[in-house]
Amino acid sequence: MLDHAVFQKISCFVFDVDGVFTDTNVLITESGELLRTMTVRDGQAVKYALAAGYRVAIFTKGSSRGVKLRLQGLGITDYYDQLQEKTATFDQYMADQGIPMTEVLYMGDDLPDLPLLRKVALPCAPYDATPEVLSAAAYISPLGGGRGCVRDVIEKVMRSQGRWPAG
Repeated sequence: MLDHAVFQKISCFVFDVDGVFTDTNVLITESGELLRTMTVRDGQAVKYALAAGYRVAIFTKGSSRGVKLRLQGLGITDYYDQLQEKTATFDQYMADQGIPMTEVLYMGDDLPDLPLLRKVALPCAPYDATPEVLSAAAYISPLGGGRGCVRDVIEKVMRSQGRWPAG
């Protein structure tokens, strides 16, 4: 059972990309380029989080110039891609930043995300994640990958801390 007080302790959001910021589909052009879609509402939530002083980091096995430009355009500077395995880079990042695992939310959707989900205070998944990831998640968003799950967890944390913009 999830203790909702854990939302109040989060200071760092860490996300996978494919299956979290995007759905699990890729459109392949005739030239071989892989295209993905992202929702602007996830992007707006990232901007709110960064403006409020939260750390937001990306750890992905993938490599996409377009995805990187989009996420960096939102203000994310902690972007790690082309990772064969995420754990070593993640551990080094947390040590370098001095962020305790008790303040970290990680959202992933597939098997490569399991090691990080098992390390953090608040392991999260979109509702359409793999069964293994759903079993490891303390919080499962009612929204799917690429369909607002990122905003869901950011908003939930920020509202629990009274830091969500009033609008």
